[in-house]
Amino acid sequence: MDALPRIEPRHDLSPLELDAVEDGLYRYNKEATGRHDGMGLAFVMRDENGEIVAAAAGYSWAGISELKQMWVHENLRGRGYGRALLTAFIGEARKRGVRRIWVASFDFQAPKMYEKVGFERVAEFKGWPEGHTNVILCKEFDEGAR
Repeated sequence: MDALPRIEPRHDLSPLELDAVEDGLYRYNKEATGRHDGMGLAFVMRDENGEIVAAAAGYSWAGISELKQMWVHENLRGRGYGRALLTAFIGEARKRGVRRIWVASFDFQAPKMYEKVGFERVAEFKGWPEGHTNVILCKEFDEGAR
């Protein structure tokens, strides 16, 4: 009989290791659903040195999209760059036939920005982190509208 794999503490998985976990999840999900259309979806802004100073990153799959990371460098906030990245993200998701885009945003981040472009709050988790709220938002599109 094969020995069971052992559990080891690893609180510092590398990006390559995390990618391997994501790949395993995607393989399972696409077999379970028959949907094999998963793709990364991201836009970045770079400074004059080529360094990323703002980004919107996520994926599309099976008619949905998730915006997993949205970030603008502190020195560049309040100039509309986040909104521009979000608009580009939404536009590309629509081109791919996405029906819904999901995003999570803490109350101290940007839930109001998402709401201004049509996202609706669908859940709020108070005390995550303590003293704050994690807000889950969704933007839905009509089936025929692209």
